[in-house]
Amino acid sequence: MSGHDGQAGSWLAQSPRPGRIAAYLGLAVLGLLVGIAGALVQGAWFPGGLLLSLLATAGLFYGSLRATGTQLGVLAPAVGWLMGIVVLSIGRPEGDGVFSAGIGPLVYMLGGMAVAVMCATMSRS
Repeated sequence: MSGHDGQAGSWLAQSPRPGRIAAYLGLAVLGLLVGIAGALVQGAWFPGGLLLSLLATAGLFYGSLRATGTQLGVLAPAVGWLMGIVVLSIGRPEGDGVFSAGIGPLVYMLGGMAVAVMCATMSRS
């Protein structure tokens, strides 16, 4: 990516635009919500819920790539998504947790991370 003066990397010296910052923050919040909803759905309706959760996650990551055209556009919702599922997987001192033991939560976490990496490394042309 090059800046206005044609030098590679000069875009790093530019100040970020408020609209773009708001878009990335909105995508992070959307990622958090999709992560929480996916964690609940994948456990409730296994295996269909797992497939639905992974499709929603892939749609969010790919859609954010297409909307922003940047890798940061995938990173923002991926960070929100990961924060949501990590918080839900920790559980409470009483032993309550959203994620159950089994293959479903593991596939959801690893599958979602794999989809984020795939979308971030896709060609943006």
